Amino acid sequence: MQFGICVASRPADLDYVVEAESLGFTHCWMADSQMIWSDVYALLALVADRTTTMSIGTGVAVAGLRPAPVTAAAMATINQLAPGRTFCGIGSGNTAMRIMGHKPMSIADFDRYLTELGPLLRGEETMVAWHGVETPVRHLMPDHGFVAFEPRVPVHVSAFGPRSMELAARHGDGLITSAPPVPEVIAGLRAGVETIGATAGRQLTRSNYEVSTLTTMVVLDEGEPIDSERSRRECGAFAIAGVHYAYDQFRQYGRRPPAHMAEFWDDYVALVEDVPADRRHQRVHLGHNCWVLPQEEQFVTAQLIERSCLVGTAGQLVDRVRALDAAGLDQIVLLPPLAEKENVIRSVAAQVMARL
Repeated sequence: MQFGICVASRPADLDYVVEAESLGFTHCWMADSQMIWSDVYALLALVADRTTTMSIGTGVAVAGLRPAPVTAAAMATINQLAPGRTFCGIGSGNTAMRIMGHKPMSIADFDRYLTELGPLLRGEETMVAWHGVETPVRHLMPDHGFVAFEPRVPVHVSAFGPRSMELAARHGDGLITSAPPVPEVIAGLRAGVETIGATAGRQLTRSNYEVSTLTTMVVLDEGEPIDSERSRRECGAFAIAGVHYAYDQFRQYGRRPPAHMAEFWDDYVALVEDVPADRRHQRVHLGHNCWVLPQEEQFVTAQLIERSCLVGTAGQLVDRVRALDAAGLDQIVLLPPLAEKENVIRSVAAQVMARL
């Protein structure tokens, strides 16, 4: 099992990335949400300079914000700075588009985008649609130190539902998701991408296709409850982000929330919808994966934590990680809150990773 970190892009946290590398974390996924965090590619360039062994990439780049040639050039520039350590995580913009009041990229448009991005990341020519016009596009001067297409930049496609999962299996070198961290779910994801890949003529196995999931982890003391004050500090921001996502699904598609949110759902919706509709998109993701707003603390329940995070004693977590590995998971990507992130990765490295 590999362990990565996802970082809410911020210049002040470069030392955190360096420490994570020294602790044995293998990947740094820099998050891309332009209206809540810093610019992802500026931060990746700095991370490339400060690290030596860690794989670095977008976690995930938002397709709807940049044409495919722009994303390809940005990733190939990072690959010039960190050759062989660069990867491209790419998604439709579940957060980044909605915080501007827009929907994520449609499945059809995301499919077209990935079709364009793959060849461009290999330095090849492909047809690119721009403002309704298709033209052949390639990087014209790849051999003069501007970009690097070799070693190849792998693409990890973000997917949460069956249609985006199909795109991940058809276009990606890996799947990045945020699934409940239980073996049954992971086994289903692995089987799903392998089956879809086979129908597309791709034989996807653990040797050539990675499955990664975004979560966070808290190492409990013996007898400490899952929703202790410390546990809530260390994982509450990630747990409540799942509620933000569920509200977006409810607002956009009318989908009811998962059962573990039912006890507080009406109160949460009332809190959010107290904000005028034309500004509500600016309210939903406040604090997103960084901290919990005081008025949302009440919604960080034991059930919510258990469903979205890996929380337990060191021994329990070692057993859970091994079970996830056996189910087909390749990487656990941790996204702890800003104030507790160093404590989280230190405890995970010392008490969990060291025992695997």
